Amino acid sequence: MDAHPRKLAVMAEKGSNLEDAVAEATKAATRQKAGEAGRKRGGGRASDVFGGEMRRRDLFPLLVLHLIRSEPSYGNLLIEAIESMTQGVVSVNPNTMYPLLRDLESKGMIEGNWEHPDKRTRRFYSITPAGEEEYGRLVEEIEPFLDSVIRSISLIKAEVYGK
Repeated sequence: MDAHPRKLAVMAEKGSNLEDAVAEATKAATRQKAGEAGRKRGGGRASDVFGGEMRRRDLFPLLVLHLIRSEPSYGNLLIEAIESMTQGVVSVNPNTMYPLLRDLESKGMIEGNWEHPDKRTRRFYSITPAGEEEYGRLVEEIEPFLDSVIRSISLIKAEVYGK
């Protein structure tokens, strides 16, 4: 049984024994570390802790729209910005980022323009009015999930460290 933020939040909300939640988190962390060690030996990127759940919750589209609201950006810069924002806890694979950018563009939420159209170098993306609308929707929709992650981590920290 995998312990991810939603499961921990549900366990906490249902009054489940916090000890059980911590045990689940410990098992998940052990599996996570084993997986990261294997990926690092293979030369790949380390996996992020909550990545799968964040993808299912549309957090990556929210972050992309958030970041390009202030200024146009391109894929690798967005990947670096997300990793920097989360202090490396969340890493986005280019195989996730570029299909996401194409999808957002095809839905009219972002607009892409080549830095040098004749050379097809970097493609800079900017938000559209439809993207602004989607951003507002995602901000509202995702906040409860983020709150549950914060609660879960806080419960684990309080249990383990007594704070």
